Amino acid sequence: MYDVGTRERALALVAQGRSLNSVSRETGVSRAAIRSWQSRLEPLPRITPPAPGPPADQRAYAYLLGLYLGDGCISAHPRGGHYLRIACANSWPGLIDACEAAMRAISPTGRCYRVQAEGFVSVVGYSKHWPLLFPQHGPGKKHERHIALQPWQQAIVDGHPWEFIRGLIHSDGCRITNWTTRIVGGQRKRYEYPRYFFTNLSADIIRLFTAALDQVGVEWKKANTRNISVARKASVALMDAHVGPKY
Repeated sequence: MYDVGTRERALALVAQGRSLNSVSRETGVSRAAIRSWQSRLEPLPRITPPAPGPPADQRAYAYLLGLYLGDGCISAHPRGGHYLRIACANSWPGLIDACEAAMRAISPTGRCYRVQAEGFVSVVGYSKHWPLLFPQHGPGKKHERHIALQPWQQAIVDGHPWEFIRGLIHSDGCRITNWTTRIVGGQRKRYEYPRYFFTNLSADIIRLFTAALDQVGVEWKKANTRNISVARKASVALMDAHVGPKY
């Protein structure tokens, strides 16, 4: 974009009776631009699209937020804007589909695409506004910095805790079958039972996960500083009804 001084100089040369061709050669400005300046000297103001507010599809956002906190990252594009990437294991095609659907629902552009890598698929969306939609974005690894939800994010999670839990389990959790042995009728028999695990290095993300579990009445235990276990029968049944295994 040319400044006003350049525009005025070109128009002054034209006013001296010079042809558009000669003025264009001298100034390096196209004839079309000089011709347009004859009717409007001042440049048109640059219109910046308004920043998006909280997403309309709050269920999709709560799920995508859980995925982002587990396996997501935001990176800047050299020419402006940002990429949101969610890494999804090849083993779970249903998870990949669910991630893509949620990202399309939340993306200000309504678009995203998949990038195949060794062992996983990155679901990728481009927008200038990802850091506003996910203000937890920042330099370094998530477990090395403070992670807290903004009030509008917390309101969405409070309204849709199961979608948030589901996103966290789909990213950094699993449903497994544990087993043990017990004596029944004088004989030792194998006993199997389902259990959910969630693993994350960030104490802040662990707290967000357990707070959501508390809200929906799921009993949990901390296996260690980075592992949360859900093993009680009633709680596993709740998780099965609202989350279920990856697929």
